[in-house]
Amino acid sequence: MDTEAVRSFVRAAELGQFQHAADELGVTQQAVSKRIAALERELAVRLFTRTARGVELTLDGRAFLPHARSIVTGVDRATASVGPGSRALRIDVLGLRSAQAVILHDYWRAHPGTDLDVVTLRVDDPRVAAAAVRAGEVDASFRTVTDPAALPPDVRMIHAFDSPLELLVGPRHPLADSRSLTPDRLRELLIRVPGIVPRSEWAEFYDQLVTAFGLQIDAAGPNFGNEVLLDALADSADVATLVGARDRYIWPAGHDLRRIPIAGPTLAYPLSLLLPRTTPHPGLRAVVKHFAGLPPLPGQVWRPA
Repeated sequence: MDTEAVRSFVRAAELGQFQHAADELGVTQQAVSKRIAALERELAVRLFTRTARGVELTLDGRAFLPHARSIVTGVDRATASVGPGSRALRIDVLGLRSAQAVILHDYWRAHPGTDLDVVTLRVDDPRVAAAAVRAGEVDASFRTVTDPAALPPDVRMIHAFDSPLELLVGPRHPLADSRSLTPDRLRELLIRVPGIVPRSEWAEFYDQLVTAFGLQIDAAGPNFGNEVLLDALADSADVATLVGARDRYIWPAGHDLRRIPIAGPTLAYPLSLLLPRTTPHPGLRAVVKHFAGLPPLPGQVWRPA
């Protein structure tokens, strides 16, 4: 049996589209379709049915999926067992300008001999990232699965570090000259946070933040990217947004945007790391130790449940 065909089947089943599976596997959609067609011929069953949104598993596909996952995991572990630590440590981050990438860069600068591969899985559902860890596509992922029942039994989740939030505003905003703010000062603001995807970890974070402090979060409309949001902030006297203190943002000098710390309490976004419960990559131990050595946030801190 072609194990790459099995891997293509698993990713297509988890993502619901052949094109998404092809993007993650670094092949064409046609290649994924051919692999799965060959697998169906070999098994003498249909594994998928096509829908308006992509593909869905047939009854035979559902029966085959857990065994297919085991095949992929077994192949990956067998390959890794030939030379433990001989390949780069592959860690998924939400973005290359995110706090996770910044901390990993700090670690790499302190340990320049580390063979590190920082990647970004283009998925919003943390359960898909957990499946990628389980399948061995990445060694670890900076994602939080908020429902413990949705975490695969062979994947564990640990707290990595907390990312404090800051208010980001333009120079015309009434709070632009503030040195710091308490959360109660944010209640009357128009806080725009585009791109809050349902079922994502940040959707649950903002739900709890709104409930705890009575904030007004505007997530309406499509997410056209950070650059468009930063342009809007620079031209507005009332729009603000929330960003992580360690996140990197780049804007033209003329924007004169202001990052204002929030304290009393500090609003912390907790970042978790998903990793295999058994046989993790040997390089993960030192990275996790680096996270544990980060200084704690000072003063009173609010974290979501």
